[in-house]
Amino acid sequence: MTDLSTVPAYGAFEAKAPLERTTISRRPVGEHDVLIEIGYAGICHSDVHQARHEWGEGIFPMVPGHEIAGVVAAVGPGVTRYAVGDRVGVGCYVDSCRECDNCRAGLEQYCDGVVFTYNSRYADGQPTYGGYSTHIVVHERYVLRIPDALPLDAAAPLLCAGITLYSPLAHWRAGPGTRVAVVGLGGLGHLGVRIAHAMGAEVTVLSQSLRKEADGRRFGAAHFHATSDPATFEKLAGSFDLILNTVSASLDLDAYLGLLRLNGTLVMLGVPEEPLPVETWSLFTNRRSLSGSMNGSVRETQAMLDLCAEHGIGAEIELIRAEEINAAYERLTAGDVRYRFVIDASTIA
Repeated sequence: MTDLSTVPAYGAFEAKAPLERTTISRRPVGEHDVLIEIGYAGICHSDVHQARHEWGEGIFPMVPGHEIAGVVAAVGPGVTRYAVGDRVGVGCYVDSCRECDNCRAGLEQYCDGVVFTYNSRYADGQPTYGGYSTHIVVHERYVLRIPDALPLDAAAPLLCAGITLYSPLAHWRAGPGTRVAVVGLGGLGHLGVRIAHAMGAEVTVLSQSLRKEADGRRFGAAHFHATSDPATFEKLAGSFDLILNTVSASLDLDAYLGLLRLNGTLVMLGVPEEPLPVETWSLFTNRRSLSGSMNGSVRETQAMLDLCAEHGIGAEIELIRAEEINAAYERLTAGDVRYRFVIDASTIA
């Protein structure tokens, strides 16, 4: 494929509008660009939030999708990392300034000039369009190699959901001898349990009810507790080194901070609609920390993919056709998915 002026895609033409088939333009393959024929695109809850204009001003028309897995179709003459036929992926961003302290430290996700895969703009002002499409052009620096051991459809959600959990687990050094709790067993949470277990941590799931307990234990959780039961917070007080909160609900943060051991950390990964209050004394006791984490760097993402390949970790998915995207958005909003919707990009054409 050489003509990128009419690439099929699914997008929303205005805020809160249903997604529909359209065509978009992709830039020509430049010196260091990789043209990817998209095989699969995961549906992240943030896709729904942004398409529905729930996170501030959006850029429309909007083509969501930042969990992209496919195969290299062409490369620019200066590309050294990839060749035609390679299995590759793209995550939450496609460019950064490459010069700031964060970029130089290999933490591109925290660059003030980070360019997100969709609903963002390149330095020249052109909008970015995401993975609900048949092809995408990305600078080789922001492309990931997907190991052969990972099926492309199950690997796609790793590019956002997987790395969002891996990054804090790696940063706070989860491993043998550490106790990790994952709040919520959804698209993010189920991968957090699998990855933390693969790292050697003792994993507990904290879910509103016990209805997913069998799944949680199958994913590698040693323990499973219902947060709707007040006794849970008494029983587990001072139990964990690290708590990863994957839900966007308005939680009682003081109650969850009370579950941390000395020097323990509660990491916020979900985005609640309203600010959540915290009592200072909840932090003083046991020298606890409240933090946040945003996806991960290119280097971390590649390490995550390699770890997942080694341990046979992929997302549990429901594969859908492109015409089912709007129904999937409604089901995702209702919590009716186990555990990630993935679009078969061949149905977009």
